[in-house]
Amino acid sequence: MQQKELPLSKEITYAAGMMGWSIMTNIIIVMLPYFYLPPTNSGLTPLVPQLIVFGIFNILSLIAASGRLFDAFYDPFIASVSDGSTNPKGRRIPIMRYAIIPAVIFCGLIFHPLVKAESAMNAWWLTLMLIGFFMSVTTYIIPYNALLAELAHTAEQKVKLSTFQQVGFVMGMILSAMINNFADLIQFVFHIQERMQALQYTIIGLSIFSGLVMILPVVTINEKEYSNGKPTHIPLLPAIKNTFRNANFKYYLISDFAYYTALSIISSGLLYFVSVLLKLPESDGGKYMGTMVFLSLLFYPFVNSGAKRYGRKAMVLAAFAILSLIFVTIYFLGHLPFPPAMQMYILVVCASFPLAALGILPNAILADIAQKDTRETGENHEGMFFAVKYLFVKLGQTLGIALFAMLTIYGKDPGHDFGLRLNGVAGFVLCVLALLFFTRFKEDK
Repeated sequence: MQQKELPLSKEITYAAGMMGWSIMTNIIIVMLPYFYLPPTNSGLTPLVPQLIVFGIFNILSLIAASGRLFDAFYDPFIASVSDGSTNPKGRRIPIMRYAIIPAVIFCGLIFHPLVKAESAMNAWWLTLMLIGFFMSVTTYIIPYNALLAELAHTAEQKVKLSTFQQVGFVMGMILSAMINNFADLIQFVFHIQERMQALQYTIIGLSIFSGLVMILPVVTINEKEYSNGKPTHIPLLPAIKNTFRNANFKYYLISDFAYYTALSIISSGLLYFVSVLLKLPESDGGKYMGTMVFLSLLFYPFVNSGAKRYGRKAMVLAAFAILSLIFVTIYFLGHLPFPPAMQMYILVVCASFPLAALGILPNAILADIAQKDTRETGENHEGMFFAVKYLFVKLGQTLGIALFAMLTIYGKDPGHDFGLRLNGVAGFVLCVLALLFFTRFKEDK
């Protein structure tokens, strides 16, 4: 049976699901270090002890990493359940619907500590809430991304749908980066004195909005009408092993992991880079993120045409090269011969192309890898490829948060900021590694 092509209206609602997921995950990335271990000039109180373990790890970095340990088992499990589902309404969407409400609740609770002061109880609470949140968003994003390979039936359609998806992702980044702007507005309109309370109201509101847009693909897309995916019969462990037998997938995975680790470092450090290194208002973080994302949207047509002309691999390699130079710039922020605001604008202008290229192309590349494997093996386990990918994405995001939190040991406050600058070095190394590994990727012409 010939499957229908997804119309524009449903491509947009599909992308809305990514926006909702992006808002909540980027809230965690942007706000977790800042909320629980704030700089001295933020007006917030530290909420977890700054204890050092093994001489290099602080408590927050260990908490951030601990939640992902559950994902190491849960991601492949959800992928296996989704790939093998015989639900008459489809393999993906019926699972996604159960994840939305728990994700919204846990995202809000992460920023409602039990004690409004530095306490070990907050550390335990944060660990449990992060585990619940990660499991919830995993239940949504694994089947959601597996749908991309099934809803788009040609290489051009995959790039187009991945582009819409990336628009949703970067819109989520903008909204999450504007938390302090929204909190300023709430404090002004409702005369709230306490900064923590204003941030909590903002995060609750954004979490509810995220849940509402995550519902859109669930209620608007009839999976059976546009997808011809069939249940796979490979057990869980052999299915995971099959993905790692694919050499192209391994090179893709390592590069993608490095990219998301580096991106997480930028997102986690944004408020610190703005307020500590450049001594600008923290609410300017949303303005700079918004500028970067708007400019990245302008690059989308160039990325799509460039991928056709030069190949996806060449565009990805160019993006990694530029991103590595951006991290070098982060190390010198505040010391460059330009006004502070101009230094930040130079950074976001240069980052806009990598954000576009590394947002659009990797999912389209992975969809091709998964479908080629399906043709060669006769088994539809696209979900497992995306499960492994998103396990490494989330591990990368968590490593980025943990690495950022760990380096704050060496300075995160005005006049004592060496730890923040070290994040520039860490990001540079990650991007160079990503570039080197992706050179081994073999692109089908």
